[in-house]
Amino acid sequence: MTAETSPQERRVTIIALLIVLLLSALDQNVVGTAMPRIVAQFKGLNLYSWTTAIYMLTSTATVPIWGKLGDLFGRKRILLIGTIIFLIGSWLCGLSGEAENLPLLGGGMTQLIAFRGLQGLGGGALFTSAFAVMADLYPPRERGKLSGYFGGMFGLATVLGPLIGGALTEHGTTNLGGFVIEGWRWCFYVNLPLGALALFMIWAKTPALKAGRAGKIDWLGAILILTAFGPLLLALSWGGHDYPWDSQVILGLFAAAAISLVLFLIVEAVTPEPILPLVLFKTPVFTFSNVAAFIINMAFMGVVLFIALYLQLGLGVSPTNSGMAMLPLMVGLIASAMLSGRMVTKTGRYKPMMIAGAAVIVGGIFLLTRIDEHTTLFGVIWRLLVLGIGLGPAQGLFSVAVQNAVPPERIGVATSSSQFFRQIGATVGIAVFGAIMTQSLAAQMAKTGAHGGKAMTFDQLQALVVANGAKGREAKAVVVDPFVRTAFSNAMVDVFYVGLGIAVLGLLAVLLVPELPLRGRGPEAPKPHVEPVAEPGEGATE
Repeated sequence: MTAETSPQERRVTIIALLIVLLLSALDQNVVGTAMPRIVAQFKGLNLYSWTTAIYMLTSTATVPIWGKLGDLFGRKRILLIGTIIFLIGSWLCGLSGEAENLPLLGGGMTQLIAFRGLQGLGGGALFTSAFAVMADLYPPRERGKLSGYFGGMFGLATVLGPLIGGALTEHGTTNLGGFVIEGWRWCFYVNLPLGALALFMIWAKTPALKAGRAGKIDWLGAILILTAFGPLLLALSWGGHDYPWDSQVILGLFAAAAISLVLFLIVEAVTPEPILPLVLFKTPVFTFSNVAAFIINMAFMGVVLFIALYLQLGLGVSPTNSGMAMLPLMVGLIASAMLSGRMVTKTGRYKPMMIAGAAVIVGGIFLLTRIDEHTTLFGVIWRLLVLGIGLGPAQGLFSVAVQNAVPPERIGVATSSSQFFRQIGATVGIAVFGAIMTQSLAAQMAKTGAHGGKAMTFDQLQALVVANGAKGREAKAVVVDPFVRTAFSNAMVDVFYVGLGIAVLGLLAVLLVPELPLRGRGPEAPKPHVEPVAEPGEGATE
């Protein structure tokens, strides 16, 4: 059931949730453009990948844990704790390296890695708590419209993150009373005032949402989920970049993840209060929604990851203009997320919007398979707009469907599971598409004779862009060997074809999602229509 709250409390709470959700989503994207400057200052190139991997690890692997804690102890408490941890982590990240060496933490680069891990820990709580609090305050019928706003935050962060990070890094260096603050530090400090405002709004206006039911924390399950998905995420992040896929390090990480996953499933099947109740997978809406979200997010991140690189290396667009060229994707995503959310609230049906979105994604990626080195910038932009329109409904409607299909006391863990599968899908997509790009590019290099016929890794391509950008801020274009441009454009088409196949699988998964009536508010609303979820050893409960 939804909490009894005033309209003002709900409005202020939603605004605060949008702020913290935007901050946590931005932080995954804004730091990337600042990393070359940070690495150069701290001389930490050998630790470069850890700054991204540690945030992804702590923010993703802890999502189910935060969701379960919200069910046990109340969402407001967990949201406040997560926001405080995130802000402390942001503040410490900005201070990294100010003290050259710290006990246990070492120099600036290792300090940044440790503090990014702390920041990601808080970010994981923000992701899952924001959607769960929305579920506590609004019935499913009314969540459709709100899911559009929440989904729009993800799109906004994905596209604006690199632009903001680049602007702060390049132009943000300030002198306060003789104390110089490098521009990259503002990538972290910018979180503090907005986060503090959101924290106050949550503390003052968010009602004391009741916990679902008393219970003990599944500490063993929490540890196993970290030891299962922690190594998996590291293997997917490092494979093909820091280590070969068949290296002992990567194979060892996969083996450790597999063993821990088996143990986790065994523990979750018998513990009274599991972190991830396996009986939820007996609910078709829960299962197929998460499968569809995993696949679509995999295709989304895998395709979008390479678009900016294609614009620069395939079309020779300058880094600044390539960032601006991504704006139509954001506009399409935000507009369709909000429109689809309003349609769900109006009609009480979510599946038609989910199917339409998945179908447009398939069409958008198919259009991207038709590009080559001769495609104009406008030709890419309108294709990105189509793709963005398709991606909008996928940003929030899967959570709405999942929340509507489980009992109220399972809202937290169900919501966190949905976010967890989305984030894992993004990580898998980046790894899979990165491997495909590397292999396809190697074949194209040999075929065209570009780069002396030698393969170029994804990291080398990024280094080419960074080196070109370092030649001057006023560069109008990225100068690329025509043979490299042709080879890269052809390799991109191979990536898009794989993305097209994955998107088709996502559409098929969406078609399998059952549709349940969305509950509304008030005495005229239909009774809760949730599929029975039984505890181990118990009968089904309604």
